[in-house]
Amino acid sequence: MVTGYTGNILRVDLTKEDISIENPDDIFYRRYMGGEGFVAYYLLKELKVGIDPLSPENKLIFAAGPLTGYAIPGTGRNSVGAKSPLTGGFGEAEVGGYWGAELKHAGFDAIIIEGKAKKPVYLWIKDGEVEIKEASHLWGKVTGEAEAIIKKELGDKLIRVAQIGPGGEKLVRYACIINDLRNAAGRGGLGAVMGSKNLKAIAVRGHKKLEVSNKEKLKAKIQEYHDVAYKTYAGYFEYGTGGGIMESFAESGNLPTRNFRDGNFSGAKVLDPSIMKEEINLTMDACYACSLRCKKVVNIKEPWNVDPIYGGPEYESIGAFGSNCGVDDLKAVCKANELCNKYSLDTISTGVSIGFAMECYENGILIDKDTNGIKLNFGNAKAMIQMVEMIAKREGLGDILAEGVKKAAEKIKKGADKLAMHVKGQEIPMHEPRFKQGMGVGYAISPTGAEHMANIHDTSFANERAIQQHSAIGILEPLQLNDLSAKKIRILTYYSNWRNVSNALLVCYFLPWDYVDIPEIVNAVTGWYTSTWELMKLGERITTMARTFNIREGFTKKDDWLPQRFFQPHTSGALANTVINSEELERAINIYYTMMGWDNDGIPTKIKLEELDIGWVSQSLYSK
Repeated sequence: MVTGYTGNILRVDLTKEDISIENPDDIFYRRYMGGEGFVAYYLLKELKVGIDPLSPENKLIFAAGPLTGYAIPGTGRNSVGAKSPLTGGFGEAEVGGYWGAELKHAGFDAIIIEGKAKKPVYLWIKDGEVEIKEASHLWGKVTGEAEAIIKKELGDKLIRVAQIGPGGEKLVRYACIINDLRNAAGRGGLGAVMGSKNLKAIAVRGHKKLEVSNKEKLKAKIQEYHDVAYKTYAGYFEYGTGGGIMESFAESGNLPTRNFRDGNFSGAKVLDPSIMKEEINLTMDACYACSLRCKKVVNIKEPWNVDPIYGGPEYESIGAFGSNCGVDDLKAVCKANELCNKYSLDTISTGVSIGFAMECYENGILIDKDTNGIKLNFGNAKAMIQMVEMIAKREGLGDILAEGVKKAAEKIKKGADKLAMHVKGQEIPMHEPRFKQGMGVGYAISPTGAEHMANIHDTSFANERAIQQHSAIGILEPLQLNDLSAKKIRILTYYSNWRNVSNALLVCYFLPWDYVDIPEIVNAVTGWYTSTWELMKLGERITTMARTFNIREGFTKKDDWLPQRFFQPHTSGALANTVINSEELERAINIYYTMMGWDNDGIPTKIKLEELDIGWVSQSLYSK
């Protein structure tokens, strides 16, 4: 077995209470690498077409990567995937913390969960041994309570737990899976899949020593990181994401405001962690083996009590519950974030769903009768927090919003669909596509629905200084933010594929590892002779497999589109005269299809599948 892997894939059938271990060959590991690559493979290979995502037939996959579990900064991550109950398509999310590393130390590269337990259970994995344990006493408990009980009854404080709270149990369609109480596999509703299987948690503990092919080479690469990280990422060390940027984002129009409708937001400054550090008692924490320490921890006593065990809000959470809901109270945002981690809810989808409801309320589409008397106006922090609770518990209007804005709008009607900010059913993250227009194309074509991570951020390609780091893959010239030419789509194609490499290797995006560093690190760990080129093809392979999964589930070219709101300007501010041109967007999407080797309808060709060494995937597209 190549170093970098345990060689063991754990399979657990909850219906049959059957546990087995599979041992894939080295070619499988190199072709799909780990993480999102494993997810894409197993979903396409094993899932029946057209299944209900919340049925026992869905499979929930937890996957590490070749670098997971080593003392390499930025590699304390794992991937989770399933058919998404939010979109009905490809569902995958990554999460940091310590759980993924512990899984590798316990002797497994991935877990495939099948079926549905008769009653609530959790998995206990320790040093290669696996046990299905009864969890009825944990069902209904928030994540902090459940983790404390698990650690006490298993007698080990160092156990790492991936779990769902009541939001996942109640099948909120954007429920997430929480590692270590504060790290979320947030997008796509994977927590609802876990809940549908009556699986409360997976507790892991391991002591396996992971071998390295070239220790000296790996040590040298890690030292290179330390030589530059403290200088380059000083802001992350102090404030994490969102620190020092909120006001400038608002001024540029990049800060989503009142359900992506408005431009001006005077309260941006007081949402900034760098300004409000003392008020929220901000400290910083880290993921496994990472010295960056960019994870916020807040401790607030009034007017809301916020327990520091649940961490603190990252930029996406600040934007979703702050400016997007018109709320200029960082303490309220911290409370909403804490509730999401307690109940296992995706902060992006939760905040966007509440912002959607607020605009419906202000437009008279929803009235007091619908909200149980809650004055659901933009800026009402108390109402925002109440709605988080109602969504998690599926109470009143929260029961409708728990379906996601697409399904909620279909139920509310009265023109609510025009206010539903989503792509393919997944709520849009906190980056304004009228400002970053290449990212808007990325939102449209993403297989998971609107996605900001495996996507281009146009600001990173807009000047000579920013573009230098991308020259290794032939990106040499900066382009304007609103450029949607073939040159911009070439950048989107290359870079989004590279992002999927990170999702397979499970490398954090925020570290300074570049296109040359990553292959060298992989080679040092595994002993392979891989290259940037091979890894780029891996990313393209994953993108194409995810696309194929969606096509076989009924998605078409029509689903690659943006909400009508983005073809209109902000009501005020820097983007008051800026729109996405629909004709340019359509042209850009067609260019992307062609660059990816797909036909005019966005369907991968047989030849492209063969070129990517996944000819077997054509059975999902051309079996008739």
